[in-house]
Amino acid sequence: MSIRLGIVGLGKIARDQHLGAIEATGGIELVAVASRKATLDGVASFNDIQDLLSSDVEINAVSLCTPPQGRFEQAMAAIEAGKHVMLEKPPGATLSEVHALEALAKEKGVTLFSTWHSREAAAVEPTRALLAQRTIRSVAVEWKEDVRHWHPGQAWIWEPGGLGVFDPGINALSIVTRIMPVPFHLVRSDLFFPENRAAPIAASLVFEAVGGMAVTAEFDWRQTGPQTWDIRIDTEEGPVVVTHGGSRLTVDGEQRMVEEDREYRNLYKHFVQLVGEGRSDADFSPLVHVADAFLLGRRHAVEPFED
Repeated sequence: MSIRLGIVGLGKIARDQHLGAIEATGGIELVAVASRKATLDGVASFNDIQDLLSSDVEINAVSLCTPPQGRFEQAMAAIEAGKHVMLEKPPGATLSEVHALEALAKEKGVTLFSTWHSREAAAVEPTRALLAQRTIRSVAVEWKEDVRHWHPGQAWIWEPGGLGVFDPGINALSIVTRIMPVPFHLVRSDLFFPENRAAPIAASLVFEAVGGMAVTAEFDWRQTGPQTWDIRIDTEEGPVVVTHGGSRLTVDGEQRMVEEDREYRNLYKHFVQLVGEGRSDADFSPLVHVADAFLLGRRHAVEPFED
């Protein structure tokens, strides 16, 4: 039986990625949306998730594409109503929220899927398999983009819980936590806050992995021109470079792959499988590293930022 899905939050990410991915995925159909400011032709439309859940429109699952602030209440309402839940990244504003959702989903017997779309990029799993066979010396992440291009006018992203530069940075951390064969932990965090914002616009992180291996990450939202989404791994056997947000892989100087974007199609395919098998997939490790970055963060003031 096909999953009857409702999307909550019909903003930029839902329109850019989710709608097309749902249409291209078998076993799931979009039957409703809940959004304060938008409707969608051909499906039932509601102002919020409470209106959707109390309606006579039959749904089995919801995909939450709203900002992380306030998403906890939406997810709790859906799970309490017996609906499977798919969470856009980041899965929540705090760790305690997402762990509470995980516990409730288990109690209610529904699927909770914490998505990390960058893990679905084409080079991620081949890199993971390759690094399992190599000796890693160091890992350097450089993730720099233009916030004005990717998040125009999205004020929520600068508020507490919106994560600031960690909204894209968590994509890099989702890849690194997937490809690394050993765990790593944060030892230093420098966060750069515009004087007029409540979230950082840049971050410099130093991690340490088992055995003393260094892992560094540089995140910046002020880059213009070509964007940078690179992970460079130095191994004893030669360099491994993952670029273009995880879609391209270069091994020992030789390019291995250039793939089209299938990230969100893969996410919805996996969601259908999880629901069919009665399982959840709730890995919060990237959010743990972000939380650590704020806990250990040394705050530095930079010039004000204007959209």
